[in-house]
Amino acid sequence: MGVNRLGKEELTREELLALATAYARSWLAHDGLWFLAVESELGTEKAIELDRKAWADFAVIEAKRIMQARGIEPGGGLEALEEVLDHRMYAFINEYENVWEDGALIHRMIDCRVQSARRRKNLPDFLCKSVGMVEFGGIARTVDERIKTECIACPPDRHPTEKFCAWRFTIK
Repeated sequence: MGVNRLGKEELTREELLALATAYARSWLAHDGLWFLAVESELGTEKAIELDRKAWADFAVIEAKRIMQARGIEPGGGLEALEEVLDHRMYAFINEYENVWEDGALIHRMIDCRVQSARRRKNLPDFLCKSVGMVEFGGIARTVDERIKTECIACPPDRHPTEKFCAWRFTIK
């Protein structure tokens, strides 16, 4: 077997996926802890405002890095967006589905770790719609400026119990 930069044996695909999942869970834990710390100091409204600002930058960074890693050129349309969505950090830890309806890409979050954790703790849904608009809109525009992002449903919107949020992407 070959050796990586750290001088250890190369990892198997399964080991790499397990590490990627661990990294994604750690990233999400940090995101949640950051939010709770800001919320406790400044209140929920300010925490959500700052969360939106952070996601506005992070969404673009994440999309660009995925595009570079996967060889995706800007302007690739909805097919390129689907590939980027399939390679996000969230893809390792959340259950979701992408479906095509009448030329639109629908991205549905079936099991969101943030919302599931809140349910386990008997807390109400995290009201993430405004953050999601910034997040998904930023990713979509980074992939292709022609892509329009529409929220189908996201808390605080009512949503089916078997899904947490859904987003529709179309080409303008």
